[in-house]
Amino acid sequence: MTAASVEAGGLSAEQLEQFREALAAGRKPRVQFTEAAGQISGQIGQVVALEDPAVSDEWVVVRFGRDELPFSPTDLRVAPKGVPAKKAAPAPEPPAEPVLSGPEFLIDKPLPPKPPVQRKSEEAVEVKESNEPAAPRKVARPAKVKPSPGLTVTLAYGEGEWTVAANQGAKALARPYVIKPAEALKMVSLIDVPGVQEAVEQILSAERAEAQQQAERLRAELAEVEARLAELGEAG
Repeated sequence: MTAASVEAGGLSAEQLEQFREALAAGRKPRVQFTEAAGQISGQIGQVVALEDPAVSDEWVVVRFGRDELPFSPTDLRVAPKGVPAKKAAPAPEPPAEPVLSGPEFLIDKPLPPKPPVQRKSEEAVEVKESNEPAAPRKVARPAKVKPSPGLTVTLAYGEGEWTVAANQGAKALARPYVIKPAEALKMVSLIDVPGVQEAVEQILSAERAEAQQQAERLRAELAEVEARLAELGEAG
């Protein structure tokens, strides 16, 4: 594969690795949108982040104007040096009408002859033009809308604690934090999946039995301490 075909088809793995090194050094590489990006083809943007490609196909975050949106590597190529972003050409201004210095006097000026009336020929031209099919209009290609990353909420149990975490794509919205077992059971009750509630109830039953054993053990130790204290009181 030649360098020209790689550039036309999007960013290569080597170019993406160079972008990753540039971002680590604090630089923001310039890229140009390809034809796959839709109406913004040819525009220039800056790569500000590289997300996890395993989460989404659109993992190259590009700053374009005031927005930062994720794109696929096929939507981008390395921006040519010295090539600015495409801008719409300004509409030409209509020619200024000449300003007359004063009114025109027609005292001795003869009137121009009137042209002959050609109504039949004009009507024939109008009929001919009306019978011609209208030229097809070019439909503008709609801009490619980038779907927002998916939201994932995780309820987990480990080492005697229940935790909840939330991620949107590769971005962590809420890091794992501890919740009460009753709150975990309430969340699981919303999931109508066979076996899930039974598994949670088994975990809670095991924790309840372990807590009860620990309470009995502490009661026995407390009874021994109180008996020892009573003996010391009688001896005194």
